[in-house]
Amino acid sequence: MNYPSFFDDIPGITMYDPLAGFLGTTTDGLIEYRYLDAVKLAGHSCPTVASAYWSTRLALKSLYGDEIPGRGGVRVEFAEARDAGVTGVMGGVVQLLTGAAGDEGFKGLSGIFFRNGLMAFGVGGDRQIRFTQRESMSRVDVTVDLSKIPMPRELPVLMQRCLSGEADGAENLQFRTLWQERVRSLILDHGEDPDVFKLVQGR
Repeated sequence: MNYPSFFDDIPGITMYDPLAGFLGTTTDGLIEYRYLDAVKLAGHSCPTVASAYWSTRLALKSLYGDEIPGRGGVRVEFAEARDAGVTGVMGGVVQLLTGAAGDEGFKGLSGIFFRNGLMAFGVGGDRQIRFTQRESMSRVDVTVDLSKIPMPRELPVLMQRCLSGEADGAENLQFRTLWQERVRSLILDHGEDPDVFKLVQGR
């Protein structure tokens, strides 16, 4: 699979999944996720997929510190409905990483290892996503402001030309390059920028 080289520069997320360990999926229950995994799930790389991946990583770091986060150990709430804008896309990425699922999720074994009932949509509020650690009940709210990431002036025009089939090979290549450069910049240049990724901790 060929993909932009910067995907490999994006730090991964290591999770401890007790169910994986119990079932022998991994010998130690550890699962490492990379940005490429989120891309494969969504089928593409864009600022939405990147922001969902990075928001989750930042939230888990805030909640667990230097400890390895527990997959299935957090509850996730989205302010907007699942079908509003890109919320559903973000929810899919967050579910991949955290294991948190809605009513359709895994119901567990003998009352443990469950993943259902850990993700909710349309809860309202002024934050985008709330992550709550189930054991400690500590939480962190994450909101992403993509308006802070510069968009090249020619990108919207190139997109329309590519969508309409009017673009030539050079323009298609330029569009793809500029699009992925914005994704790269979001995480690798602005991943720790509090004006882009806004975190508010609470209990």
